[in-house]
Amino acid sequence: MSSAYANRILRVNLTNETCESQSLKEDWVRDYIGGKGLAARYLYDLLPKGVDPLSPENVLILMTGPLTGTIASTMSRVVIVTKSPLTNTFLDSYAGGYFPAELKFAGFDGVIVSGKAPSDVYLWIKDGQAELRDATHLRGMDTHESTAQILKETEKGSRVGVIGPAGENLVKYAGVAFDVYHFAGRGGAGAVMGSKRLKGIAAHGTKGSRAVPINFDKNFQALVREVNDRDIKKNPFVQWAITVGTPGTTDYSNQTGIMPTRNFQSGVFDRANEIDSKAFREKILVKHLTTCFSCVIGCRNDTEIREGKYKGIKGEGPEYETITVGGSNCGVGDLGAISAFNDECGKMGLDTISTGAAVAFAMELFERGILTKDDLNGLELRFGNEDAYVQMPRAIAHRKGIGDLLAEGTRTASAKIGRQSERYTIEVKGLDYPGYDPRGSVAMGLAFATSDRGACHKRAWPVAFEAFGKMDPFTPVGKAKLVVDGQILTTVQYSLVACEFLGAQLPMISRELEAVTGVPRDVQNLETVGRRIWTLIRLFNIREGFKRSDDSVPYRIMEEELQEGKPKGHKLGSADFEYMLNEYYQLFGWNPDGTPAESTLRNLDLSAVG
Repeated sequence: MSSAYANRILRVNLTNETCESQSLKEDWVRDYIGGKGLAARYLYDLLPKGVDPLSPENVLILMTGPLTGTIASTMSRVVIVTKSPLTNTFLDSYAGGYFPAELKFAGFDGVIVSGKAPSDVYLWIKDGQAELRDATHLRGMDTHESTAQILKETEKGSRVGVIGPAGENLVKYAGVAFDVYHFAGRGGAGAVMGSKRLKGIAAHGTKGSRAVPINFDKNFQALVREVNDRDIKKNPFVQWAITVGTPGTTDYSNQTGIMPTRNFQSGVFDRANEIDSKAFREKILVKHLTTCFSCVIGCRNDTEIREGKYKGIKGEGPEYETITVGGSNCGVGDLGAISAFNDECGKMGLDTISTGAAVAFAMELFERGILTKDDLNGLELRFGNEDAYVQMPRAIAHRKGIGDLLAEGTRTASAKIGRQSERYTIEVKGLDYPGYDPRGSVAMGLAFATSDRGACHKRAWPVAFEAFGKMDPFTPVGKAKLVVDGQILTTVQYSLVACEFLGAQLPMISRELEAVTGVPRDVQNLETVGRRIWTLIRLFNIREGFKRSDDSVPYRIMEEELQEGKPKGHKLGSADFEYMLNEYYQLFGWNPDGTPAESTLRNLDLSAVG
């Protein structure tokens, strides 16, 4: 195969304490490219139906793509694929930084981990070799501490991904921190690592970028320069990303009335001006950073709290989703408090979205009298109570008091609490909503409902065309195609693995992919690959028992109208939603019950799989 691939997969059996190098499956590479697609194919093949996600039988897959480790910009990303302990669905979670390229330089396109170690270990990979090392001394360390310690124990130039206490304690939405601040957050991959007693993974390739020969091909170098100058640097989306980045979305979401506020009770936050892009730049932004290998964008925000009770907190972020779901959604309008919450989540190894959602859920239950101070460790967990709010990530990570229940996710927590508390969970398939209220952008409701891993804005982002654009955000007509097109595009992007800030469209992807693999990939071929991967994952979720009724809308979003802002008087009713869902299934070639039609499976070469 092409020199853009390392052509090797590292198979690690923690139970037997073995590490084995295997060849990539060439036909799978042809049909699924890499990243999300290739890892999904391995997962479908390796995982039997009904496996407990936190059992030794689950597998954890880290996968790069054909452009990882090349000089092509915004391609230094890794995907973790597994069965989610939070949702029991397929899970893919992403991180950038330098680890993805370093894994390729170390000689592997991916790592597949199975079994459970007898005691805590970390995986050390160097120049085509791998070994398991004792990590019992790292037990209880946060992500910053354990990263620093592993770096001391390996070699200069190593890159590391670790879990924190949340992963060790099997919090269902624990994530994995790469290079300290790059976080594979959603869905609980960190808990899967914790269940396997795998504290971290470190990689180093002593050849560096020389390990990927295509980097020194003059034609490829010319293509990369062309793409950088014409398609990336001049892209308006990229310009937005390097001025303030995702925190700038707060301006649009509050103005359009879709900013999650007080557990999605409103889409307008009365303290939005304290956490918007202007406040972000003036109060906490230090500078923009380039923290991913071979990136020409530099979208990361280096921040520091310069005054107030949280003075001195430094880091990267918070990003839009944390500012809203972990901020306004909890009634918190202070960037210092939100940064403290973000910092605690990062160190503990928690997804800020699900953590924010869990805290907001508990806040509403407390204010409604469903939870009491006795239930909440004596905390007055009201909306806007910053002192109680910043304590919650650590309580959840260590499963202390109410944190033990919230660590299971809002769906499970509401089932245990009862008293109609499920009406106040804002999730799909167990994964909590990110920072957009579909009552002011109906296609986002469809995107959340049909996402392969539960409610997710990173599969399709139709809000850009609706609430933030010129399309009517309240009509269901034509919205299914908007979502389908977005899901196909991102599926291909995530199989490269490419950053969203690339703003890549299929023609650009086809050019770079063909250049590094030598395999012709026109737009039609890429669309077919995207459909094949998306449908394969649908088959995985169906095999796990998911059906049409799981492609759903939360009670609050479907039954309660917003009371202020541009969407005032609107909800995403069942008639509009079912209209979009029926059309969505048709566009993907699926039956009315959401199962892929036999003709679709044949056309996508999935008959033997389905």
